[in-house]
Amino acid sequence: MDVNFEYNDVKASDELEQFATERLNKLADKYEFIVRAEVYFKIENTPTNETGKISEIKISVPGSNIFADSSKENFKMSFADAIDKVKRQLEKRKDKMQAHH
Repeated sequence: MDVNFEYNDVKASDELEQFATERLNKLADKYEFIVRAEVYFKIENTPTNETGKISEIKISVPGSNIFADSSKENFKMSFADAIDKVKRQLEKRKDKMQAHH
């Protein structure tokens, strides 16, 4: 699976990319229909420190793409939250695909 990272007003991080890639590879192992993933990291000014570090994940799969985002106090937390949202959508997609076979 191809993984593409984009940073918006954020310094690129090998550690963050490795963390994200490991999580995405686990998904790709479970959902073999995943074609590629695009991950965006950006910072938004928010009134509290609990949010503002945004992770967005776009997963290319047959049919319409899957997208999730999350804003937390750090990128690992927001990515973990977004990947959980993606997982739920992938599970629904897998169930639908199996229902059609």
